[in-house]
Amino acid sequence: MNPLGTVSVAALRQYVRAAQAHQLPVEDLLQAAGIPPATLDSDDGRIDGTQLQEFLYRLCQHSRDPLLGLKTGDFVQPGSYSVLGYITMSCATLGEAVQRIAPFEKLVGDMGTTTLEDRGERIRLTWHCTYQNSIVRPQLVDNVFASWINYARWLAEPTQASPTAVHLQRPAPSGDSLREYQQRWDCPVFFDAGEDAIEFDKSLLQTPLRQPDPVLRSTLERHAQQQLASLQSASELINQVRNSIYQNLLEGITRQDMVAGNLGMTSRTLQRKLSQEETSYQQLLDDVRQDMAEDYLSRTTLPIPDIALRLGFSETTSFHRIFKRRVGMTPGEYRQKTAEQKGKD
Repeated sequence: MNPLGTVSVAALRQYVRAAQAHQLPVEDLLQAAGIPPATLDSDDGRIDGTQLQEFLYRLCQHSRDPLLGLKTGDFVQPGSYSVLGYITMSCATLGEAVQRIAPFEKLVGDMGTTTLEDRGERIRLTWHCTYQNSIVRPQLVDNVFASWINYARWLAEPTQASPTAVHLQRPAPSGDSLREYQQRWDCPVFFDAGEDAIEFDKSLLQTPLRQPDPVLRSTLERHAQQQLASLQSASELINQVRNSIYQNLLEGITRQDMVAGNLGMTSRTLQRKLSQEETSYQQLLDDVRQDMAEDYLSRTTLPIPDIALRLGFSETTSFHRIFKRRVGMTPGEYRQKTAEQKGKD
């Protein structure tokens, strides 16, 4: 079972348009990621999340642009969000459109999940990315937020729908790059944040949209519900478990009962459901640990014993043994290799 679920071809096309505009070798990148170029011809097709992650990784490496995710947001279209895009187009207000994100975002893909929080005069949209690759994850988050902001501005034209603040978990870029974030989004941008989130004034929810059509919206939502029913699968549960494991591991916690409790079930029920999908809690824990370990080793200077502790290992030797079994090299060797690669880039 693919732990990253699936992604709509519509979402992939946005990145392809951006790559083509920058004259990158799109077909070569697609084939290297195991995606036949003919896949782009499908209006309702989906690809594996691992394929999208590999494509984005290769796109990042080839472009060498630290603002790639931010810039790919310029290529968003209603179709980028599959039927969800056309549902939001037919909404009467920006608030109606925002409320459709969480229920229908799975139609776009399993890249992450959105939560909406009322904070008095402000609304906070938090996006929990399920991809852990240290190169892909920050660019994917940048793309999602840049796409949201650009699309909201297009929907609400002529109103300039700008956030009051954007919070990003990724480290702060250099001065010129930082200014580009602030200029594009017209708001303060805070890096090294605890979560990836956009905040905006609640008053924006009342902004009228350009093409309200309640009859069409109702028809599209029925169609979307039918599509969702066909997509309900193990990927939903697995992504939820992976995300909960990730959040717990940020505090060095590996307990299955806590993850099960977060999902409203007992440990036994969780294990039974995962077994039905031919995986286990331990397998998912190992996968998330590995992704986070590679991220810590390549992106930080944390001592290896500290990384082991953060990932819930009681002994550093256990971390060394498991890491080497999965990657073929020790954590120290992996850190040295990635540092050398960055030096070459």
